[in-house]
Amino acid sequence: MDSVKVALLGFGTVGEGVYDTIHSHQKRLQALLGKKVEIVGVLVRDQNKKRKIHSETLVTSNMDRILEIPDLDVVIEAIVGIEPGYTYLKKAMETGCHVITANKELLAHKGKELREYAEQYSVRLEFEAAVAGGIPAIGTFKQLLKVNRISKIEAILNGTSNYILSDIASNQKNFDQALASAQEKGYAEANPDNDIDGWDALFKLTILSDLLYGIQPEWEKMVHIGIRNLALEHIEFAQALGMKIKHVASIELIEGEARLSVEPVMVGQDHPLYGVDGVNNALAITGDLVGQILLQGPGAGALPTASAIIEDFVNLFQTEAQTKVQQDVTLAPSLSDEMQEWVLIGSDLPSNGIPILNKYSVPAGNTMIQGWRVAGSEREIRSLVSGDPKMKGYRIALTGQKDKILVSH
Repeated sequence: MDSVKVALLGFGTVGEGVYDTIHSHQKRLQALLGKKVEIVGVLVRDQNKKRKIHSETLVTSNMDRILEIPDLDVVIEAIVGIEPGYTYLKKAMETGCHVITANKELLAHKGKELREYAEQYSVRLEFEAAVAGGIPAIGTFKQLLKVNRISKIEAILNGTSNYILSDIASNQKNFDQALASAQEKGYAEANPDNDIDGWDALFKLTILSDLLYGIQPEWEKMVHIGIRNLALEHIEFAQALGMKIKHVASIELIEGEARLSVEPVMVGQDHPLYGVDGVNNALAITGDLVGQILLQGPGAGALPTASAIIEDFVNLFQTEAQTKVQQDVTLAPSLSDEMQEWVLIGSDLPSNGIPILNKYSVPAGNTMIQGWRVAGSEREIRSLVSGDPKMKGYRIALTGQKDKILVSH
């Protein structure tokens, strides 16, 4: 029986998960592909470290030795950071190998170049695991929603930040306590900056933007706010209004322009992301034909990520290459002038004439927190908040088209 020859770049949590999955699901893979799957090489930093790898498999720290393997078919990259993964994948494509990666940072910065390189050398670049772990988000867009014009995505793309916000809300912890809990449970890295400052979600959102619209935006043209400075009192304030604060990554088309943002927003009980708690990820997708659908599931971990990589691997041999959904879309300015609803939390009533829809007074310990539901553009609200360090503003993620026009100028 012929075989499909595979090399793994990296043998950390993801790489080892892929290795174990290929061996544990060998019969299933053979049934699907009609061929045995052989892992013929593993690239590691320290080849002398003991690992549970079959003795006939090449274990090396030299990428050239991987590329010298005869009849190598697929390279699976599971390395952190842009380099050396970018260089390694280009070299693999030059030798005629299909490549699969879970490296979101690499794709966010070099996805366009890698896609063009794959086209140049007539190979495939697959990256299902880079966006939402075990959730088949990329496959849904490439295979199941090809005809739909996707007008909006609101997503929770980082399990660490979602766990922290859920823990604060459920157990009345402050941010530092919830972060420590996430690290203790293995949901957050020792250095959690990429997660809590929103970079991880931003990388994933950029990948989706490139896939759907052919746009890899400049970082400064995106609203990008983390959860590091989120106070327990603000989460309790949202709860008093029947809402939750979620760290939402969103893409929305407005008159042919794509607006991208990663920020804490308030969602009501009728919003599809309201019930997505813990380490789960979810994508609420709006298409012109399908309406709104929700994809939800584990966003990280060795097995969910390995699952996505293996599905990519099988698709290499079962489906034709899919081009991205190209639409006539440009990138919107970083700040929107569209009217939206916001909750402002602070001590003083806004005095710039912004329309106030409701006023709130919520108890917090021995004090009362003041807040206002207002209608205004993002440009107006950001300007207002930046001029008052005691004021915080949270956009309200509304669910219906009819809710968008609130107050006319």
